[in-house]
Amino acid sequence: MKQEIYQDVVRNIRAALGALELDKSLPLYQDSLTLCEALENPGFRIAVFGPFNYGKSTLLNALLGQRTLPIDLIPTTGAAIHVRYGEELSAKITLNDGQVIGDRGTAILKQYAILDQDRRMRNDVAQVEVFCPHSFLQIGVEFLDLPGTNDREEQDNLVRKQLLTADLVVQVLDARKLMTLGERENLRDWLLDRGIETVVFAVNFMNLMDPDDQKEVSSRMRFVAESFRSNLPPGVSNLYRVDALPALRARLKGDAAAAQTTGLPMFESALQSIVAFHQEKTVNWLPRLEAIASQICQSLTVKIQGVTTELAVAEEKQANKIQLQQKAEKLIKQGFEGSVSDLQSKLYLPNLLKRYELEAIAALQQGQFRTWETQSFQPGMVQYQQEITSWVNKACEFFNHPHPGTLTLKFPEPPSVTVPQTPSAPKSSKPPTSSTGEKTLDWLLESPVGNTVARSAYYILNRIIEPNSSRPVSPVNPVNPVNPPDVQTAYKKAVEDYLTQFSEAAFSTLRDYEEIALPVMRFQPPKPSSEMMTKRHQIQFLQNVLEALTQDLQGLKET
Repeated sequence: MKQEIYQDVVRNIRAALGALELDKSLPLYQDSLTLCEALENPGFRIAVFGPFNYGKSTLLNALLGQRTLPIDLIPTTGAAIHVRYGEELSAKITLNDGQVIGDRGTAILKQYAILDQDRRMRNDVAQVEVFCPHSFLQIGVEFLDLPGTNDREEQDNLVRKQLLTADLVVQVLDARKLMTLGERENLRDWLLDRGIETVVFAVNFMNLMDPDDQKEVSSRMRFVAESFRSNLPPGVSNLYRVDALPALRARLKGDAAAAQTTGLPMFESALQSIVAFHQEKTVNWLPRLEAIASQICQSLTVKIQGVTTELAVAEEKQANKIQLQQKAEKLIKQGFEGSVSDLQSKLYLPNLLKRYELEAIAALQQGQFRTWETQSFQPGMVQYQQEITSWVNKACEFFNHPHPGTLTLKFPEPPSVTVPQTPSAPKSSKPPTSSTGEKTLDWLLESPVGNTVARSAYYILNRIIEPNSSRPVSPVNPVNPVNPPDVQTAYKKAVEDYLTQFSEAAFSTLRDYEEIALPVMRFQPPKPSSEMMTKRHQIQFLQNVLEALTQDLQGLKET
């Protein structure tokens, strides 16, 4: 049951890392990923760390009973070396490009796992593994030999990262310079603050000190050990004296009595008790899981708050836009309806006749109807059309609707009137007694041109008198009149027919245009933008991950 919860925690931590989109170089990302990878691999890992030249590799060789790892008087270990069980002593190097190099024995470690002449680690090595036929390793234990600290930042970063994967940390101390300031800081920052509580201190080089100094160091070490409460089985101490080099020499010689004086057997027994006690990682790793998960949960909370703020800004922006468009809809629709109403008023036949009939009749009588139509009548109507269309243009632009087209009123064909010819007066055998001017005027009035002039005079006189009198003016054609009222009626009827046709056709066109124009003035509230939808999904996902991770940790505590 615990292992299932464990896997759930790992899965949710990985999901959180993806949701947070953290920089992969950040310690939180590195620690979380390292922890997940370690939890996914069964086994019990014992990490040995400390400053350079503290005898870490020598101590591990003594535990293994042979020279498995490279040791020297100068800083040596340049990689995290994983020591696992194998039928025979061998080593395997995995490079960053995926190439694997293996060989019997551990000679290749000198090429790939130690520092170069500049005391730098190789940057092309991904993993170093050593396989050793030792019974302690056969039960699933793995040793992790780490580079020395307090030398270069890259080594420190590697050590800090690998410590998080350990089930048990062995911190090697030098009795000659016990618990330096740097060691105390590492104890706090690299172990305690990260929830790593299963720690054992191994004090080396006590054999190089005088007996009196050994007593003083032992007293000081007991104080350090008591102040650090390790997560260890009952009866198991967290402080051991181990003289690493004498212990290795005794093991290589097979001298059990000499090995006993180095403190190695007691240290081995403690390691075996700790491994047996921690059969499951859950008990051992819960503090560091809580520490990592707490940081992740905090980051998730901050991320949720940030995305929520961004969503609120986007929603407010869209709400303001909607409010603006709603106002625009009202104004545009009012303007459109006002312009349509104005045009309808102009198209009302009585208004058309009142405004245009007389000048249309005059233009028709003078043979200038087409000129009047194009220069006086049509421009006025086109202006109303343009006003209406302009509102439609604004609506399409503001609401991003397809344009329905412009309003175009059609004008009828110009009217035509057939005017009967005025009959000539009967010829007399004697010319009329009149002056030469009178004869010329009479002749002019009798001619077709004179007839037209007479009709025009009648029209002008009619216009002068008509506003001041409701009585119709009798047609004036003193010379050879031929039904002048009938002629005037014909012109009047032709103009009325023209304006009537125009009014009816324009009203119909306007109604049709209203039907296709009004829809583009209706504002449709937009759906949430893709950005808003993405942020809502992101918030929901972050909340789900946060809730799941919190529940998993609670489940671990309860079990």
